[in-house]
Amino acid sequence: MKGISAKVTRGLNIGSHVLASDNSGARIVKIVGVKGGKTRKGRQQYAKLGDHVKVSVRKGDPKMKGQVFDAVVIRQKKPFRRLTGERIAFTDNAVALLKDDKGNPKGTQIKGPLAKEVAERWQFLSKISKIIL
Repeated sequence: MKGISAKVTRGLNIGSHVLASDNSGARIVKIVGVKGGKTRKGRQQYAKLGDHVKVSVRKGDPKMKGQVFDAVVIRQKKPFRRLTGERIAFTDNAVALLKDDKGNPKGTQIKGPLAKEVAERWQFLSKISKIIL
């Protein structure tokens, strides 16, 4: 997996409810795990921008409710620092659902902006996004 070109801060805990920002049918999802996350032994894992996470659908399409999917964190409220020195923070926490481990998105479009760091790491998401910040 490709690295991120920014110093991203710990933005989301396990159990956080976030917005599903694509047209897959889910609206609100809960983060239940982080794939490939590294923390100290005994410390609760956290997710940050561009991370591959497991999510459970809480609100949205009745057929999807309660199902577990893979997703990528595309926006976070907690400010993070780019290598140019500027700090970036979004107005909400959001994820985009994936249909397989290769990074293919479940939806066909992403609502709202996508962070540039996520677009570099997940090429398929940058193709369906209209705004990249």
